[in-house]
Amino acid sequence: MATLVGKTLGNYSIEGELGSGGMGVVLLARQISLDRPAVLKRIRPELRENEELAERFRREARTAAAIHHPNVVAVYDRFVWRGNEYIAQEFVDGADLASVLKCCGPLPPRIASMIALEVVRGLEEVHARGTVHRDLKPQNIIIGRGGEVKIADFGLALDAHGPGLTQPGIMIGSPPYMPPEQMLGDRVDARCDLYSLGVVLYELLSNRLPYPEPDPTQSQTDGLLKRMTKERYPRLAKHTRGVPRYLRKIVKGCLRAKARQRIASAALIRRRLEHELGRPSPTDLRQHLASWLWEHQVFECRDNETVVRTFEPVSNSPTRSWRRASIAALLATAIGIGWFVTSTQFEPWSGLDAVRQLAQYDFSSIR
Repeated sequence: MATLVGKTLGNYSIEGELGSGGMGVVLLARQISLDRPAVLKRIRPELRENEELAERFRREARTAAAIHHPNVVAVYDRFVWRGNEYIAQEFVDGADLASVLKCCGPLPPRIASMIALEVVRGLEEVHARGTVHRDLKPQNIIIGRGGEVKIADFGLALDAHGPGLTQPGIMIGSPPYMPPEQMLGDRVDARCDLYSLGVVLYELLSNRLPYPEPDPTQSQTDGLLKRMTKERYPRLAKHTRGVPRYLRKIVKGCLRAKARQRIASAALIRRRLEHELGRPSPTDLRQHLASWLWEHQVFECRDNETVVRTFEPVSNSPTRSWRRASIAALLATAIGIGWFVTSTQFEPWSGLDAVRQLAQYDFSSIR
């Protein structure tokens, strides 16, 4: 693979290798025609003969290319060069969420809420396209150096309206983040991703999984599936204090073992998070997240790089602001009534008599 560095593959010049995995290799490239960075994914040559894996690779390109959303990694192209298939996609200069957790540990509830809001905004668009991601986890959520949050890796994505590639009864995905129906190999829908979102949010708040990785010496479904179906996981309060009630309710609603009992849609979660955060704009969220990530040294300045962090703090929850305003108004009203009563010659009164006297009183006599 090192021999590809410095070479040109169609419209892309290779600048380096980013990593490799079971399916293939990932290269850093530059799209020559638009002079912008890009990521090239190539399926391993020995896997090209496996038609199911090859079709999954092609479907990842088609699925992601149909989704246009700022919280989803964009796909630019799919092409063949010297017999090898490549996917060209957006390069996000940053770190995956798993690396952020490793660096920072449990995240403050407000930061976790912001990240979850951006993820659920992306999921809402994915589901609107009739697609299920099926592999949502911290490794597939990327946070850029500018605070942008993007869902990546649609290799296991499923078109909810089309046939699946895997046979019934075959489990596919990452067990700790999978709902019971996915572990059993049953047909899944958008609520599968909401379960995974609940696991991710639980992990952001506690730096722990609700259901840890299964013992490699056992079947992946032994014990783990039993605990999942009975919802036997430590409550967030056991590991982390100060988690707001709304976050605990979202996690609990996502981690329901039965899909029909889970939160019904990504839109419901998105609206609740927006309400609690004061309906911040995407720009406000990016600036706030970027400032927090840089402050906690998730990113480091590169040579000849200057980082300027300016942002307007995300407003407080409207609920809290409304409560404070209501309390202030009540206090002012009480003080005003007290002054009014003591400064007039009213006899003690109450109820309807008070209304009648107030209606008849000559306010011009007050000095």
